[in-house]
Amino acid sequence: MLLLGFDIGSSSVKAALVDADTGRCVASDFYPRHEAPIKALKAGWAEQAPDSWWQYLKEATRSVMARSGADPADIRAIGISYQMHGLVAVDKELNVLRDAIIWCDSRGVPYGREAFRYLGAGNVLPRLLNSPGNFTASKLAWVMDHEREIFDRIYKVMLPGDYIAMRLTGEISTNPEGLSEYMLWDFRHNRPARFLMAYFGFDEAIFPAVQPTFSSQGTVTPQAAAELGLAPGIPVTYRAGDQPNNALSLNVLEPGQVASTAGTSGVVYGIIDSPVYDPLSRVNNFAHVNHSADRPRIGVMTCISGTGILNSWMKRNVCGPDVSYPEINALAASVEPGSAGICILPFGNGAERVLENADPGCSFHGINFNIHDRRHLLRAAQEGIVFSFCYGMEVMGEMGMKIERIHAGEANMFLSPVFRETLAAVSGASIDLYDTDGAVGAARGAGIGAGIYATPAEAFASLDRRLTTAPPADRTPYLEAYSHWKDILKKQIDNK
Repeated sequence: MLLLGFDIGSSSVKAALVDADTGRCVASDFYPRHEAPIKALKAGWAEQAPDSWWQYLKEATRSVMARSGADPADIRAIGISYQMHGLVAVDKELNVLRDAIIWCDSRGVPYGREAFRYLGAGNVLPRLLNSPGNFTASKLAWVMDHEREIFDRIYKVMLPGDYIAMRLTGEISTNPEGLSEYMLWDFRHNRPARFLMAYFGFDEAIFPAVQPTFSSQGTVTPQAAAELGLAPGIPVTYRAGDQPNNALSLNVLEPGQVASTAGTSGVVYGIIDSPVYDPLSRVNNFAHVNHSADRPRIGVMTCISGTGILNSWMKRNVCGPDVSYPEINALAASVEPGSAGICILPFGNGAERVLENADPGCSFHGINFNIHDRRHLLRAAQEGIVFSFCYGMEVMGEMGMKIERIHAGEANMFLSPVFRETLAAVSGASIDLYDTDGAVGAARGAGIGAGIYATPAEAFASLDRRLTTAPPADRTPYLEAYSHWKDILKKQIDNK
């Protein structure tokens, strides 16, 4: 009995086939081999063609089926994880009307800011737990204002995972977690946020029907089955944005538990059970995958847009193609904490929520041509990313969240000892690495949604902890470097 999980990222699409009985990943693969292109037609814009995600998914699925030799008839359910906050619009024939406006596109900022000003914090925050910000509803408002001809042809708008589910099943739906990504879930009334739809002038009919996160959400059509090499009729039983799904993947479901990722963007995501919010909306609150009106589970997320993308930029432009990421990590580890005074602000991938949607850019500070070399730059980049995480975690602490352990997958930036040790030292939390990823988590989520697992605890009984990094005995040099970094960040923002 097998479960199939998809993770629709902005860099690639990954597929994983999981044995439901053992929890073991039978086969996994991703496509494309190099980072998928992102179109930036103007500064602050970021778009991708939704059909490209489908093409990547087909390649990854075919590879996984070939590698495993699995019988398609043995796949009992499909789960979908996806890049959050993207906007896909289709007409009545389900044709895509324009490229998707993806998560790191900042054109919606002024629309969210004006909505917040007009509606008022006292009306917005207790209901959305955020300001409208640069989320999907604000991106749709930009389309309405600048591309009216396209907007008037919209039959449905979807998140990236909703679009993939539509390609698989022919049906269009979403869930409370998804609508909270738009900033269109009203936590006070446990329903779509019609007051914000009305403010923007959106007809509620263009939004998908709402279904539970763990539920039957359509079955694979004969056409999709033929394209993917699967059997028709497989149910899609789970979908969630990549960060809530990453938390699920790491069995982070209950209050006080915390998950983190550090791929293209970086996230710390913790669970609370009450509708609290940051008055400045510097962190994001979403309905978690197991949220319900009578048992609230809200994910509080600090997100840094320039994480792995800064590390890959350093690889390309400071080291060159012949230097591998493990070699970069070793070079960074050869320098003492604090990088001999160099600070890097990693905010080079658009507006940052934790900075109240300021966009200070990426900048390097304190370089001395007689002292520093690429080793210092590489360590400073990793430290700057960690410091940006901790800056957001301070806000989470102000909301009452005490972070003592951080769960993460054994991947991306968490493969670097410098990254792990610096995060443990500055935050004071232990870092637990697990052998899992978003696609495997989505597959297990599908097993929960299909009723194959009676509880999440059963689904994640085989989750394997690989490594723990505890805070060092002497945290002083790390904390001093973080304090210096915060001073530079404040000056940079004040001078903007």
